[in-house]
Amino acid sequence: MPDVLSSALELVTAWAGRPVTHTQIKGGLSHRIVRVDTEAGDRWLLRILDPRVSAAGLGIPLDLEIVNTTRAAQAGVGADVLLRLPGAVLLEYIDGATLNAAAVREPAMARRIAQACRRLHAGPRFATEFSIFRKLDDLLALCRAHALKIPEGYEAWLPVVADIEAALAVRQPPAVPCHNDLLPENFIFDGSAVRIVDYQLSGNNDPAFELGDIAAEADYDQELVKLLTRAYFGDEDPAARVQLYLIMSNFTWTLWFSVHHGLLAEQAAAADFDYDAEAADKFAQAVRALDDPGLGLLIDDVRGRRRLPKPIPPPAPA
Repeated sequence: MPDVLSSALELVTAWAGRPVTHTQIKGGLSHRIVRVDTEAGDRWLLRILDPRVSAAGLGIPLDLEIVNTTRAAQAGVGADVLLRLPGAVLLEYIDGATLNAAAVREPAMARRIAQACRRLHAGPRFATEFSIFRKLDDLLALCRAHALKIPEGYEAWLPVVADIEAALAVRQPPAVPCHNDLLPENFIFDGSAVRIVDYQLSGNNDPAFELGDIAAEADYDQELVKLLTRAYFGDEDPAARVQLYLIMSNFTWTLWFSVHHGLLAEQAAAADFDYDAEAADKFAQAVRALDDPGLGLLIDDVRGRRRLPKPIPPPAPA
């Protein structure tokens, strides 16, 4: 989007009152990210927002993304919004380490991430709502309408997904402002705390989904899920709820990659990313969890009907 970038840089130059240079940053799969510098040592982040992303159902409307980004900054978690521009937004540059999956799996970092989520969730309410189940409905409808690739056997699992949704609805907590797309790369550790960036899919949601999504994106095992749950909630009781959302994250975002690859083919080609491989990996992980004999125990636990172990029979008479 060269025209938007050029005009945005002209406006940033006028706002800053001095010349700027820019450097493309390799980052998200949807929007373009540019670092802006001045000779005086100023540094900002320019996010070029592609309207095709929200039009394809892969993100919230751009004006609402900026609203939610502003509110995340007010919570002390997101980057400050410095300047709103046509088709772009100038953000605070957070100086720190962008995390990867290995870093997010470190217990100390997982605890910091839980604290960052608590700060975000306690902040101003977002302008949008989010449900992973309604997002699944939307993505599936897009795949059917545009004859996009749906993994073989995908739709056979939808009755089980309905059971999961029904279980999670039994003791639904109040929705809080959630990021909803917590890839490891959306965390920046500034040396003292974790910051969270990129509010493309943000909306008020069940906080347990936020944790389940983190766990899915960073390949947490059950012990790490419990650790993250305990760090956020103070105990492990909601771990089954988080685990069900982990499954739903993998299952639903499988189709996000199918839609992105199918409807934004030009953009996908430029991203140097294997969308099909990512979709296949997420679906394989989801199927393993959906086919696990322990799924019924998770569902019963979330419903509040934990199954009791079978009694041990008395020893046979001698």
